Amino acid sequence: MSTPALTTYQRHHLAPTYDHHVGHLYPAMVRASQAHVVMLTEQGLIPAERGARLLRGLAELRADSTAAPAYDGTFEDTYYLLEKRLAAACGIPTSDLDVQMARSRNDLDAGVFRMLLRDQLLGVLDRVLATGRTALDSADRYADVVITGYTHRRPAQPTTIGHALAGYAEALAGEATAYADLIDQLNVSPLGSCAFAGTDLEISPARVAELLGFAGLVTNSYEAVAGADHLVRVGTLNAQALATGARLARTLMDWLSWNWVTTPGDFTQGSSIMPQKRNPVVLEHLVSYAGQAAADAASVLNNVGAAWWEDSNNATTDVQVRLWESNDRAERFFALVGGFLAEIAPLSPPTREEIVASGATTTAAADALTRHGVPFRAAHSVVGQLVRAGAPDTWTAEGVRAAADGLTGPLDDAAVDDLIAAAVRPDLVLNRAQADGPGAAAVRAQVDRLRGAFAGTADRLAAVRDRLGRADAALDAVAAELVAR
Repeated sequence: MSTPALTTYQRHHLAPTYDHHVGHLYPAMVRASQAHVVMLTEQGLIPAERGARLLRGLAELRADSTAAPAYDGTFEDTYYLLEKRLAAACGIPTSDLDVQMARSRNDLDAGVFRMLLRDQLLGVLDRVLATGRTALDSADRYADVVITGYTHRRPAQPTTIGHALAGYAEALAGEATAYADLIDQLNVSPLGSCAFAGTDLEISPARVAELLGFAGLVTNSYEAVAGADHLVRVGTLNAQALATGARLARTLMDWLSWNWVTTPGDFTQGSSIMPQKRNPVVLEHLVSYAGQAAADAASVLNNVGAAWWEDSNNATTDVQVRLWESNDRAERFFALVGGFLAEIAPLSPPTREEIVASGATTTAAADALTRHGVPFRAAHSVVGQLVRAGAPDTWTAEGVRAAADGLTGPLDDAAVDDLIAAAVRPDLVLNRAQADGPGAAAVRAQVDRLRGAFAGTADRLAAVRDRLGRADAALDAVAAELVAR
């Protein structure tokens, strides 16, 4: 018998949605169904022999590595594909299935979406942690490499490569904590909520949650299927984290253009016409990734905001591809950032003369005067007059005293010497004691503290993975036991 032609709705919505979703949803739906059937059997809601038959069929589906069939209109979506294939594996008609007892497509979708996002974010968090550790390694290694720090794209003050990278590592540490918190928020089960109002059957949602590695249950069954805050947070956290990384990428573009650091060859592409050029276009791609993550987050927010406060495809199914692509992009983004940071090294950082000529040392020169009792605004004005008279390398003791005349009292030799030293020695920033500053010892202390923060988040990640591993083993064991009875 030939397959009927697809309707317009099937051809233009159900088929492409199936193609996008089946590879993600089908394996997770099979796994969730195994836990559900175990629970139904243990609760006595289905006879043991029927439960065993379903579990045998589900085990067969889980072990089957063949690709999902093409959409042909004989089933509506992945949910009904599962029923169709399970009935065939069990050798029964779909009308004899119990797998849908006390379960709706609503709570199954909500649960599977959480399972998928949980697993994807574990991978993203792995990459964030790895990138953070790489940034810290480089910060430690280059804590004494002085460069010019910029504000508003103008030379501002001396800092170090290590100070800048430790700052990015701190941002990553905060993002890692946010991802770990989001995984905790995702890792509660909506299964058992059914359409939204639960069931009169004596089910055990907590048992299903336990077997699937969830840490608990969504408190309210309406929220379990209608809620979308956790979906919004996935998209927005990715957008936030990639935006911060894109800002670093822009700064790295400058460092490479100025030859402050090496250009990692593995992250370049050749020119089509200029044989001498190797272009670090990966940094451009990172900026584009951030824009795409922002677009995905906006799409999710728009869909959720357009939905009713109930189960609605706008706020659930229709945003999943955006989230899956966002998570994949985030994982690749951090892999690229980490790989790039691992390979850069100082090449020709700005010289003492270049830093001094840029004016970046003048704030330190004014601060030097304040240490000798000169009011800040007067010290600032003195240095301003000196800057207008010439570059810091040309300043003399006589010139300093002349600039100070009328702005503050007479300067002693120590004050003059300190001002001139601060103006012509950007390397003095390496001695700065301020705990959060660019002093070499301070940066290395920051590195140590941030390593501790990453280690704490890594422990949380390991705990989630341990829970999931134990749940997988427990589900396999109990399913095998029920089949063997």
